Amino acid sequence: MKSIGIVRKVDILGRVVIPVELRKVLAIKEKDPVEIFVDENHIIFKKYRPYNECIVTGEVAPRNREYANGVVLSPRGAEILKHEIEFRYGIKA
Repeated sequence: MKSIGIVRKVDILGRVVIPVELRKVLAIKEKDPVEIFVDENHIIFKKYRPYNECIVTGEVAPRNREYANGVVLSPRGAEILKHEIEFRYGIKA
């Protein structure tokens, strides 16, 4: 685990603010869900991603497929990715 030197106090209601720098790096927007884990004496916050969520569209559906290294694509996400590859690289995917 890497220390980045940011310290925040817990308020009277037990809340801690996640600094904007970290939210930007982790693409956490207002109202995004986060998971909270405890590992021995560490509290770990992780951006919540539902199982089987498409990395392109965010859709969660039974038709989504998992590919190499856990990449999940919905049929619509795969189409979007295909068009992007064809447009950006000029190849027929």
